[in-house]
Amino acid sequence: MIQTPGGREMAEPFTVQRRVEFCETDAAGIAHFSVFFQYMEQAEHALLRSLGTSVLMRDGEGHLSWPRVSAHCDYRGAVRFEDVLDVQVRVQRLGEKSVTYGFSFLLAGQVVAEGSLVAVCCHVSTEGLQSLPIPDSIRQALARYT
Repeated sequence: MIQTPGGREMAEPFTVQRRVEFCETDAAGIAHFSVFFQYMEQAEHALLRSLGTSVLMRDGEGHLSWPRVSAHCDYRGAVRFEDVLDVQVRVQRLGEKSVTYGFSFLLAGQVVAEGSLVAVCCHVSTEGLQSLPIPDSIRQALARYT
């Protein structure tokens, strides 16, 4: 657990490292703003894999998946080709059918961007998408990062 300045306890974040690739940079050599959304999704997938689940799972009637309904990112500094980012993931909100992830991007310990994703637990079939309650096993696993 981490103690916040206000005295509140928070779970340790799930953290992955990500190196900025040349193809992800713009003409100025700075990581393009859009790649942070890919980094968030990749970090979410890594978190789910670490919990023994996935962003796409097959069941007897189709697939369980997590479509995004919201994505946001604020930028506080630039990162460049070959920089190594620590991408921290926390669960900001765990609803009945949705999860809100919070992301912090750190370069050498300094926050360079922060973002969020909201994903809804859905059953995917030939009839389309239907939201459903997050399965208890996944809910309990995600709760460790709230």
